[in-house]
Amino acid sequence: MSEETFKAFFVEEREKGEFSSSVTDIPVSFLPDHEVLIRVHYSSLNYKDGLSASGNKGVTRNYPHIPGIDASGVVMEDSSGTFSEGQKVVVTGRDLGSNTSGGFGELIRVPKDWVVELPVGISLEMAMKYGTAGFTAMYGVKRLQRELINPEGGKVLVTGATGGVGSLAVFFLSELGYEVVAVTGKMDKADFLKELGAVEVIHRDEVSQVSENFLLSREWNGAIETVGGEMLDAVIRQTNHDGAVACCGNILGHGLKTNIYPFILRGVSLLGIDSAICKMPMRLKIWDSISGMNHEKLPDDFARIVGLENLKPEIEAILDGKQAGRVVVQHQAG
Repeated sequence: MSEETFKAFFVEEREKGEFSSSVTDIPVSFLPDHEVLIRVHYSSLNYKDGLSASGNKGVTRNYPHIPGIDASGVVMEDSSGTFSEGQKVVVTGRDLGSNTSGGFGELIRVPKDWVVELPVGISLEMAMKYGTAGFTAMYGVKRLQRELINPEGGKVLVTGATGGVGSLAVFFLSELGYEVVAVTGKMDKADFLKELGAVEVIHRDEVSQVSENFLLSREWNGAIETVGGEMLDAVIRQTNHDGAVACCGNILGHGLKTNIYPFILRGVSLLGIDSAICKMPMRLKIWDSISGMNHEKLPDDFARIVGLENLKPEIEAILDGKQAGRVVVQHQAG
């Protein structure tokens, strides 16, 4: 990287709404005018990044653009004086990688209020093995705990369990002593999910392909539901008295078709998870909880490390629903 440019995965809009991407050198002047300039060591690949990289205007309004909603790295300068040069930091969510140049570039420049000091006990690389997926999963865990969903209360369900959020929700809940039931359409990944801590792995059709009765048999005390659509409705109707469902995904659709009876006859709570705009006090608590996990218990093959030049096939895989675990994007070790 020269003094005037940095390397990035760059997405451009061509004629007729067509988009192309390449790894190229970008002028530093392309970055927005914010306080904190960070040299990115690692990023990670999320479904939202796949949408941005493929030209989804619902995620990224204007192109050309550098995706990457996660970044960990080292502060180069901070005009606000909040962070010191050389300080290790993490940025996830907010507008990073959506409409602000993101972690798929070697440099980012962001507002000081987006930046979190790297928690003690976690490396820059490990922070991106978790990334937004891990942050969202832990946020869901904390919302369940706020509703007094404890390990003694019974089973906790995780849908979309082989995805980034789902797999880390399985891991976190298991580490905290919960009896986790993992739901997936990829039954060939059952051993992977059990290695993460699931006590039971069931096919998604067992949960979603059910009758349309207003209430169904009570199967679990709580759930982290990552896919939305008909799955969310089915999960709500099978949740126990005083149970809770934390909702954080819409892969199966953004509509919610359900009925009022789980809420007024069973006291079920539906909990929204907005990890992008999470306020800083909660953001710090979530990262502190993540840093306290036993990272060594993650399976060796949980995360794959790739360079920018290998991103395209990984983006295609995550958009096709073929990714399991996490993909970490490495700019440089640290």
